[in-house]
Amino acid sequence: MMRRSILMLSFCLVVAACSGGNPYLEASLKPAELQGKDKAWFEKNWGAPDGKAARFFGGETWTYYRIAGGKSGPPLFNFSPNECQITLKFDKEDKLSDYGYSGC
Repeated sequence: MMRRSILMLSFCLVVAACSGGNPYLEASLKPAELQGKDKAWFEKNWGAPDGKAARFFGGETWTYYRIAGGKSGPPLFNFSPNECQITLKFDKEDKLSDYGYSGC
């Protein structure tokens, strides 16, 4: 019975760790979307994006790449950084309409 409880607790911890969300990034991007921040605000506060692309129905998609932690390991304890990709989608009025991120 004790072993089953430990296995269940371990499983829950793994699921929670792999659930995907980044609470710090969500805490900055969600309010920015709700407040209608525009491209000028992001460029002032985040700098120029690493990539820009036009959207099919108007607007623009911006991509930022950031280093978000990493891992060091054998043989020489080389550091392997995690690269975070943040995608911001702006509508025709240059307001943030959607966002996404991976590797963060």
